[in-house]
Amino acid sequence: MSVRTVGLLVVAIATAAIVTAEQRWSPSRTPDGQPDLQGVWADNTITPFERPPELAGKASLTVAEVAVLKERAARLFSGSGDTAPGDELFLALLANPAEHKTTRAGGDYNQFWLDDGLVFDNRTSQVIDPPDGLLPALTAEGKEKQAASVAAARLHPADGPEDRVPQERCLTFGTARIGRLQARNNSYHQIVQTPGYVVISSEMIHEARIIPLSGRAHANDKLRFWSGDSRGRWEGETLVIDTANFSTHMTFRQKLGLAVSGEHVHLIERLTPIDQDTIRYEAKVEDPTTWTRPWTAATTWKRSSKGILEYACHEANYSMGAILRGARAEEKAAQAGR
Repeated sequence: MSVRTVGLLVVAIATAAIVTAEQRWSPSRTPDGQPDLQGVWADNTITPFERPPELAGKASLTVAEVAVLKERAARLFSGSGDTAPGDELFLALLANPAEHKTTRAGGDYNQFWLDDGLVFDNRTSQVIDPPDGLLPALTAEGKEKQAASVAAARLHPADGPEDRVPQERCLTFGTARIGRLQARNNSYHQIVQTPGYVVISSEMIHEARIIPLSGRAHANDKLRFWSGDSRGRWEGETLVIDTANFSTHMTFRQKLGLAVSGEHVHLIERLTPIDQDTIRYEAKVEDPTTWTRPWTAATTWKRSSKGILEYACHEANYSMGAILRGARAEEKAAQAGR
């Protein structure tokens, strides 16, 4: 047998072994035949939303580099020390300071409250498309809308409760479960399946999305919803959720400094089981009035043995009343000064 033949045989055996390993696991089924995604899942990824400049052109980390980040996390974020929301944690691991001190407002609790076992992926950004790991450029209209949003927040920060962001009003943290506030921040989601429906109940603000699988069309676009109008379907073992009709008051805040109206957003989410304890969650966002092209981001959900506790947002939500009272006091002071 020639060397080339032996080589081809080795490749064939290796390929067959890989295929067999991939085929060895498949999700169990619900009584009505759906892939069973039920359970409580948590998003505790360390992966930043956008790729840091230090890693430009580098889509993934090596095994050795991930091991270094794990060592640093064990030292910096072992359950104590300042909290590190969003991308701040990954950036701290890159910088490797002697001690992490947050510069963010609201950092009045420590990492213990966000620590539930960090998940290390080798990706350097949740944004996987565009390939550079960054959100696409804003359109001219998108820049105008963003500037108007910044100006409104500066000039009319609290004329009424409607001027405050939805999470402060205990309404929603957003439908697309990727980005700044979605990882390691009460990031539990419970999936329940019934014939014809999938329910995703998220811990933050106890939002429950009831997603029909009947294939019916979206509601009339004059009807608008905080979480949009969702329709689900199965593509093999992947749950695909198509959502439109977001409220004109709904904002997408996947990164600091960017608040995008949901009015023209078309969102497609994909939940794919990787193994018994892992779901790949992917969100594609399209809004030609805001971005020059669609973008896609992905993160990892891990199965949790814990139940979801009540997120009693409205109880003792003193901040909303205090913000509005403070704004009225400033207005009176300004009038007295004139």
